[in-house]
Amino acid sequence: MNILSIGGSDPSSGAGIQSDIRAASALGANCFTVVTAITAQNSSTFSLVEPISTKSIGAQIDSIFSDFHVDVVTIGMVYNSQAIQKIHSKLKDKKIPIILDPVIKSTTGGLLLKKSALGSLKKLISISYAITPNVAEAEVLSGVKIHKNTDLAKAAKSLGALGAKNVIITGHRFIKNTISDFVYSGGKHYSISGKKIPITNHGGGCNFAIALAYGVAKKQTMRDSVVFAKQFAYDAIRFSAKLGHGIRTTNPIGDKTKSDLGIAIKEFGNLDGVFLLIPECQTNFVFAKESAKSTNDVVGVLGRIVRAGDQVRMAGDLEYGASRHVASAVLAIQKKFPHVRSALNLRYDENLIQKFAKMKYKISRYDRKTEPRNTKLKENSSISWGIKDAIKNASSSPDIIYHRGDFGKEPMIIVFGRNPKQVVSKIAKILGA
Repeated sequence: MNILSIGGSDPSSGAGIQSDIRAASALGANCFTVVTAITAQNSSTFSLVEPISTKSIGAQIDSIFSDFHVDVVTIGMVYNSQAIQKIHSKLKDKKIPIILDPVIKSTTGGLLLKKSALGSLKKLISISYAITPNVAEAEVLSGVKIHKNTDLAKAAKSLGALGAKNVIITGHRFIKNTISDFVYSGGKHYSISGKKIPITNHGGGCNFAIALAYGVAKKQTMRDSVVFAKQFAYDAIRFSAKLGHGIRTTNPIGDKTKSDLGIAIKEFGNLDGVFLLIPECQTNFVFAKESAKSTNDVVGVLGRIVRAGDQVRMAGDLEYGASRHVASAVLAIQKKFPHVRSALNLRYDENLIQKFAKMKYKISRYDRKTEPRNTKLKENSSISWGIKDAIKNASSSPDIIYHRGDFGKEPMIIVFGRNPKQVVSKIAKILGA
């Protein structure tokens, strides 16, 4: 997926273009950028803003669309009327969803939109698929003071009347310990709520907008896109870090275990001919936390990685406890080789085994036909027994462990590694052999 982010540069990477690149990367998307302004800011202060010329803004936009396919556009800081007019002229005829995050003021106090540009901003609202103002921004743009839910509806309808197909007013707090996003879409409105995190942070709105754009580009419903974006922003805030002397900076990478696995799954799916390696039972790819104790400490694909023609795709989200089979294999091997934290199962093929052997990878196996009856009868015990049997005499951790199946049991290869990247690297070498 290709996202085009149009906005200001934040040298602290807490928000703006730099934050958008980080968030898109965490989602496995590519992020093109168009810079509208240069700011000087950190976690404590905002000291300077210098707008980019309209000629440069226009040339940047042209350079992207003349060469690349763009799935969705996000617009953040635009600062002045001239920039708004140029962006509008370049995007008004594009048949691409536009997500407008109408930032007016930074968390550190900097003015990100000139007062004289407020009227011009309506031009961008008119071509937006969705706009994502926070409560304060919605008040300024709509002229409605927001004190209760009915005010949210008035403000949202006012903004919708300007042309935005969907209005999401983020961060209203009318319920104690709860933070909600008000959604106005298709003439209907509702709120999506979540637990409030008592953290002052920089970048949450940017993270929300990029995640919303990602959901929209994937053709999700607006409700599903907002739910996804809210969770993404929540995690970015939850994993935020105090990098400087001031407020915390959101971390869109969030859970690094999930993030690393997600990136590796994308790399796995891009390997030439990888669809031929998917077994009938489909594939799961897992990554365990350090010192994992149970499958609830192992993240995997809820729904597995499936073959779709000559492609593979992830049919489900990444969740802890999503895999029992492959996760149990990792937990079993970790008891003897704690550094092994990731694994992926492949279709059994004798030619694959020979290729692994030719590449000098360490191979172990077990025979499911010799599995004790009491283990077979105990749910989810077979894989643990098999891995333990395969490594009982091993002095070093195997790269793969396989079995040739049993009655009603598909033969299988499991590839192991220290991390998901190493697992994919091993498979890539075999496919290239």
